[in-house]
Amino acid sequence: MTIMTLWQPILATAVITFAAGSIIWMFMPWHKTDWSKTSDEEAVRAALHSTPPGMYTVPNVPDPAQFKNPDMQKKFVDGPQAFITVVPSGMPAMGGKLAMMFAYNLFIAVLCAYFVSRTAAPGADYLAIFRIAGAVAFVAYGVAYVQESIWFGRSWSTTIKTFLDALIYGLLTGGVFGWLA
Repeated sequence: MTIMTLWQPILATAVITFAAGSIIWMFMPWHKTDWSKTSDEEAVRAALHSTPPGMYTVPNVPDPAQFKNPDMQKKFVDGPQAFITVVPSGMPAMGGKLAMMFAYNLFIAVLCAYFVSRTAAPGADYLAIFRIAGAVAFVAYGVAYVQESIWFGRSWSTTIKTFLDALIYGLLTGGVFGWLA
């Protein structure tokens, strides 16, 4: 079995996980509370108005030696602390983001195909292939978010919901690969 012989499950998985992700994010209720509104959105918007797109921390400590400075320590104690991502102004361009998401799904499917082609014996049964592809997809779609909760304050409930998404994608991926490989 080679990656090239797995082109059908690669393409089918990319399409199915893209559709599943679209359904999850547009129609399912569990991500509706992932993001909250600030207490004074207009003041936050005004404060960030001239900030170019990028990733920012508040307070910002470019030199670890600054952690010893009492004024800097006070900023952390008094708060708030924030990790801010500023994106370009304008109406969200969904077309490009959807295309990138499909490409990402395709990339994950190719990774699954690689692992299946390297670990499953020729003629392997459905369950053997399902386990490999499903596990790889689950890890690829979900596990990296743990470090977001550890280091950057992403709520654990949001990470758990992302694990639910990853489980759905993993089950779909495993099922498609088991069926078509």
